[in-house]
Amino acid sequence: MAQKPTASGSSQEGDAVATETTPEQRQEVASKLVDRFAIWSGVAGLIPIPVVDVVTVGGLQVQMLRRLSQIYDVEFSENRGKALIASLAGCMIPATSGMGAASALKTVPILGMLAAGFVMPVLSAGASYAIGKAFIQHFESGGTLLDFNPPDYKEFVKAQKEKWDSRSKGSSAGSSGRAGSASTGATATST
Repeated sequence: MAQKPTASGSSQEGDAVATETTPEQRQEVASKLVDRFAIWSGVAGLIPIPVVDVVTVGGLQVQMLRRLSQIYDVEFSENRGKALIASLAGCMIPATSGMGAASALKTVPILGMLAAGFVMPVLSAGASYAIGKAFIQHFESGGTLLDFNPPDYKEFVKAQKEKWDSRSKGSSAGSSGRAGSASTGATATST
């Protein structure tokens, strides 16, 4: 497994051997990181308490951005990171309002919880995946958190979210087709 470069001068056991990584290795590590955080965001979408699920997903996205900044050796500011994620999520208004609606659905006993259990994880994972991919592209082009302009990535984020949705359709079709179609239908109406 490729090792990620550390942002500071401190090195752990074994890091001294692989201090220089190629751009391909760095992009592979970053993509795997985004995939992992997207899955964790989907899991956070299962939290049964409204609002707590959305806050948890937001926290995971900020942590993902922090880790991507380390991989690309970009200075990270938590306040700036939160603002950028909020702005980027604002560009995806239909998807993020779908997350809020799915979270609010959890207040409806039984049926609301079941419906939100299918929809919220897919929306959370898709949003995190799209945001992570947007920052990878931005950092790959030499950008920083200070020069990131969320509206410039609106179409890119939309395409990445569709890519994630098609991935989740393919993986859920074999195991739980009903869950995949229910969540995809909600995503389609919210985008």
